[in-house]
Amino acid sequence: MTFDFPSPPAPDPTPPVVAAAMVADAERLLLAPGELDQEQLSRVLAGIHHHDVDFADLYFQHARFESWSLEEGTVKSGTFSIDRGVGVRAVTRDKQAFAYSDDISLGALTEAAQAVRAIARQGQSAVAPLRRHGEAHALYAPIDPLASLTERAKVALLERLEAHVRALDPRVTQVMASLAGEHETILVVRSDGVVVADVRPLVRMSLSVIVEDNGRRERGSAGGGGRVDYGHFTDARLAGYAREAVAQAVLNLAAGAAPAGPMTVVLGPGWPGILLHEAIGHGLEGDFNRKGTSAFCGRIGQRVAAPGVTVVDDGTFADRRGSLNVDDEGSPTRRTVLIEDGVLQGYLQDRLNGRLMRTAPTGNGRRESFAHLPMPRMTNTVMLAGERDPAEIIASVASGLYAANFGGGQVDITSGKFVFSTAEAWRIEGGKLTSPVKGATLIGHGPDALTRVSMVGNDLALDAGVGTCGKDGQSVPVGVGQPTLRIDGLTVGGSAS
Repeated sequence: MTFDFPSPPAPDPTPPVVAAAMVADAERLLLAPGELDQEQLSRVLAGIHHHDVDFADLYFQHARFESWSLEEGTVKSGTFSIDRGVGVRAVTRDKQAFAYSDDISLGALTEAAQAVRAIARQGQSAVAPLRRHGEAHALYAPIDPLASLTERAKVALLERLEAHVRALDPRVTQVMASLAGEHETILVVRSDGVVVADVRPLVRMSLSVIVEDNGRRERGSAGGGGRVDYGHFTDARLAGYAREAVAQAVLNLAAGAAPAGPMTVVLGPGWPGILLHEAIGHGLEGDFNRKGTSAFCGRIGQRVAAPGVTVVDDGTFADRRGSLNVDDEGSPTRRTVLIEDGVLQGYLQDRLNGRLMRTAPTGNGRRESFAHLPMPRMTNTVMLAGERDPAEIIASVASGLYAANFGGGQVDITSGKFVFSTAEAWRIEGGKLTSPVKGATLIGHGPDALTRVSMVGNDLALDAGVGTCGKDGQSVPVGVGQPTLRIDGLTVGGSAS
């Protein structure tokens, strides 16, 4: 997906009537079954503030999940689950006390409140009256993806995807595909008076293809999704996934040994931004910098990247996988400039770390579920476009590597060192892509790699909507994006074909 950036207008906030209606709907779903109301929630928060805490919050969640998977021409499994509960948190200085329950009742909330206030100082702190709703965006429709197709139609969707794949090349030996959907409703109630709700749809389709020729087997993959319903997966989109996965697998059939050593590397647009997310983005999260464990700690205002490199985290793109109307602490998401023209501008903050670092939260407090504590996390992390034509960037390289797509990778947050494997890569010789290679790994140091960016393309693209980020045992959906980039002197590890 190509994106015309760099300065999108700020999204319109949810109209007050709509925001109030969303809170009312969330209360009917989450509070009414337990005969709870806002007056009772105020008393629960006041019970926590009988001790001197800095703030407290209640996070209610109701989530329905489903997934369907196809293998060997048959949809072999379908799963469905419901997750429902509440998390109760109290914060004092840098300490957090947390309790959660899948029983949303006054008794369970009162018990949890008594448990979490134990961390607090002696004394009493104030609780603000609960307001009807807080600020939020309207970035996606409050729809239920699971209800957008019948079970038979969901199975047929995967079968059509397989048919598209097998029609492309007789060398296809295996097709594995999955379809997943989620409908989540959250309600955040805070001791500063904020009450806000969000209804979050999410769908994803994943495709993996294996081709075989003369005893050699190779794999290709594709997929996409977003905060939409299953209508997103049109026949045209399915055909595109099939072409992408088969083309990648067939390309790797012809791939030779990857080169090795320091060289110029050109990264393609879109999904290769996962390297930016892992090698740089995590190091810009507030908790790592507050604790002094990030390679970017204490460097705000300093040059950390080459001129022309601007990186933002933007949770306000419409319908994107990493976007949220509000984060999991009830703060509206926003566009946060992290690095501007090579100079570090700030970090991603949740409420706790922002308060301790004396900065405002940036709408990046995220948690996997009601059973987890929030922490600073990325949403959609993007390097903005430059002015160079992608063809000009490749033509400028006498000898090097073009990494069009990535597989897995590992990063050490403290040191910034990373290792990433390519899923699709080419040799660059004499300014041209000459032959595909496999087994290439990119090895480097995130902050150092940023300083080696010498050309930034004008072809910014976002990923197709498949990213999931893990941190401290929690997984959340994210997005990435970047234009074509030239990085000089990056180490490439090769292997035999």
